[in-house]
Order: sequence, then C-alpha cells, then structure tokens
Amino acid sequence: MIKLLRRILVISMFKIDWKKLFFIFGIFTVFNVLIQVSTIPNPLVGWIFQPQDQFYSFKSHNNIVLSGETSHWLGVDNHPENLRDTPLVVTLNSSAKVNQSSVVPSSPLKEKKESKQRRRYQLPLKPNEVLIFVKRDIENAPLEINDDPELYAPLFRNISTFKRSYEWMERILKVYIYQEGEKPIFHQPQLRGIYASEGWFMKLMEQNRQFVTKDPQKAHLFYLPYSARQLQMALYVPNSHNMKPLSIFLRDYVNMLASKYPFWNRTHGADHFLVACHDWGPYTLTEHEELTKNTIKALCNADVSQWIFVGGKDVSLPETIIRNPRKFLKGLGGRRVSQRPILAFFAGNNHGRVRPILIKNWSEKDRDMRIYGPLPNKVSRVMSYSQHMKSSKYCICPMGFEVNSPRIVEAIYYECVPVIIADNFIPPLNDVLNCNAFSVIVAENDIPKLKEILLAIPLRQYLTMQTNIKRLKRHFLWNLRPIRYDLFHMILHSIWYSRVNQIQIPHPH
Repeated sequence: MIKLLRRILVISMFKIDWKKLFFIFGIFTVFNVLIQVSTIPNPLVGWIFQPQDQFYSFKSHNNIVLSGETSHWLGVDNHPENLRDTPLVVTLNSSAKVNQSSVVPSSPLKEKKESKQRRRYQLPLKPNEVLIFVKRDIENAPLEINDDPELYAPLFRNISTFKRSYEWMERILKVYIYQEGEKPIFHQPQLRGIYASEGWFMKLMEQNRQFVTKDPQKAHLFYLPYSARQLQMALYVPNSHNMKPLSIFLRDYVNMLASKYPFWNRTHGADHFLVACHDWGPYTLTEHEELTKNTIKALCNADVSQWIFVGGKDVSLPETIIRNPRKFLKGLGGRRVSQRPILAFFAGNNHGRVRPILIKNWSEKDRDMRIYGPLPNKVSRVMSYSQHMKSSKYCICPMGFEVNSPRIVEAIYYECVPVIIADNFIPPLNDVLNCNAFSVIVAENDIPKLKEILLAIPLRQYLTMQTNIKRLKRHFLWNLRPIRYDLFHMILHSIWYSRVNQIQIPHPH
C-alpha cells in the first residue's frame, strides 16, 4: 500500500501540468463567486451589477417596503428621467391575519425577509402614494385559473382583478372613523328593518380591529359614521315633505370636520365615505357640494338618473331586511328546481311607477304568474311569503318609490332567480359582480311581455343561474363575526376598490 502511494505521488509531481490545472481551478472559482453574489439581497447586488442609487427602498405607514425601481415609478425621487416600467418588488410586513395560500405566487405580494442592508434606506410613503402602486398592480393582475374554493369565477366581472384587489385590502387597508357626532344619529346602528344594511355595516366597522386605525395619518379611507334612517327619525317633521333640515345638518357636520382636521380639505372629500340605505340617503347630501360629488357613497338608492349617485365611483349597497337580529340566518335556502312549480312571484304594496303596471297586467290573470298586491290572507294561510319565494323559479323585484328593492337579496336568500324591474338602477355590488350570471333585468316598458320573456330563457340557462345563486348567497350574508368574502367585506371592498380606481397614476415624461 505504501509503495502504491509513493508511485502515485511521483506521477503527480512529474506528469501533471500544474500551470494548466491552477488556471482551470481559478476560472471555476470566479464563476462560483459570481453565482453566490447574485443571490445576495439588495443593495449589495446593486453595487455590483447596477448603479447603487436605483435601489433605495421606501417603507410606507402600512409596513410596505417598495424597491427603488418602484420609487422611480411612483415619482417620489428626484430623478424623473429614471422612470422605467420595470417589475415591481414589494415586501409586506402586515399584521393582518390572512390566508397566505391565497396569494398568487407571481404577485409582488410574496413576502421576503429583508436584509439588514436594505433597512438602512427605508423612508416613509404616504397612504395615497402606496395606492398608486396598488392600482398599477391590480390593473396588471394576470388572468389565471381561480384556485380559491370560496370564490366562483362566473359570478364576477373579473375574478383575477377582484382577488388581487381583495388581497391588497386585507393586507394594507386602514380606515379612520370620526368620533365626532352624538347618538342617535351617529354611532348608533339600527339592526332591524329594511334599512338594516347601514346599521350592520356601522356596527361591524366600528368593532373591527384589522382595518380600523386610530391614527388618521395612516388612513386610506375616512368613515362618516351616521345613519340616514336615524337622521330621518330624529330631524324630519312628519308630513312636511321637507328634507332640507336633514341636508343642512350633514352640511354643518362635514364643515365642522373640515375646520377641525386637515383630511377633508386634502382631497376635498374624495377619500371619505358614507353608507346609507334609507331611500332619502342621496337627498340628505345636497347642501354640501363636495359631499355630494366627491365622497364615495354606498347607497341602496343607486339611481343613476339622479345627479347624486355616480356610476363607477359610488357603490350600490345591498338592501337587506333583518327581522330578528339574533336569528337573521334562520330559514334561508330554497327548494330544488323540480319542487318550484310557480314561474314567477311578487307580493307587496302597490306604490311607485312600476308596481301598478305590474299588478294591472298580471294580478290574478295567470296561474303561473303569482302576482299580488299585499299577500291576501286566504293565500298566506296556505303558503307564506317566504314559502312562495322558495317555491318559485323567478322572484319579481320591481322598484317601489325608489329604484331599490329588498326583494333582490331576499330572492338570493331563498335561491330564487331575481327579476329586476327598475330602469336606471345599478344592481348591488355591480362593480365586481356579474349580475347577468344570476339575475334577469327587464325594462319597465316590457312588463306586458314579462311571461314571454321568462319562458324564452332556456332551461340550461335557468339552471346555471339558479346554481350561481346558491354560490352567490355567502357574499350577501351578515355575520356577527365577519368572515372572508361575506357581505361586510364585500361592501368594504367595493368602497376600497372605488378609492383605488380614483387614484391618478403619474405618467413618465
């Protein structure tokens, strides 16, 4: 063995060309060093491969860290000539409890551990500057297969855009709630009746810990916590037909906030929002021009023929009837399609411009069309109002005095396809939902042809809509403790999405 080792040593000393060996070894060493350096976090990589000043990072009030290339695009540095449409890098340190698996792998929402070197260069970004980045990211959300079991793509206008926007909302949205204002008009939600939507939103918003901030400097949105229903009950003089005192009251309230804080005047109310389900909600804003034109308004009375509700900016608020706040989920659901013998059903007061025409054309004229005024006692003794809805294929939802109707949400609860008859009405949450996937819209002039229109819908299309209704229902439910994608979160998202869409993206020069 010793002789063999000596022989190998002699061969190594005299037969191997050591100069060539050292040269080859040196080349491999250099390549190995370069590969290792390329994996080191910025800014060290920037020092080696790119100019150093492109990799400063900026930290927002919401703990979002944006790379220097992002800062160029946001227009927050002093070198507009360096603006480039490059991939954006984001590190999130959000405390929000969200489902991490829901984040798209290619999204800049992917969290990475920051290096100590990057922390040296962090500077604060204002909330609106962060929204510029968020808007661009949402607009560039790639079309992809939806892998979230809680979402059903056909219900949405664009599932990819909705998911990306919703993820951003969960991670960074902060809402400041003004504490000014006395009860019962402010901070006292009404949780039952046909105007309960505004009360339930107020209750759940004020109890929320994830989105609410006590520091207005961190806020993306500012909530005006008043109830249009309580305002009407407190200030309206019965039979006076005068809503001006209500509007003056709100005008004075907003003027007080504008004089006390800088936030209203900073955007002229564009980052403020209100939620009102009473029919008079839009009309109580008219004494304040900025409140009417600029504020994001979530309204049940979503009538675009008026100059108050602005389509594309304001939110169509679902009108939900809550009869028992403790058991509002009781009795929901409907019968299977084979157990729905009634083609169409409506029962309600005979007022407004549409209902008299509906009743005149169809009341007691066709067994397939169960159209009533108030449901007669002789009928209700045999089958209740809710049983009629559960036994009908289509539930007619005509406007009353105003365009909105609580029957739309009722129909969804009972898995009955809603038929909306209200010209100029924006359906609930229409900014993100595809209402054609689960409802039928009939023009007011077509009421005489209502049965013909419904019978012309192919069975396969009806079955698809009815299936979609079942999947849609979870998005229209209130929960004492809100859960992802429920009605509270859907309303808040629409308000958030409206604000993001209003942000103007600076263009490169």
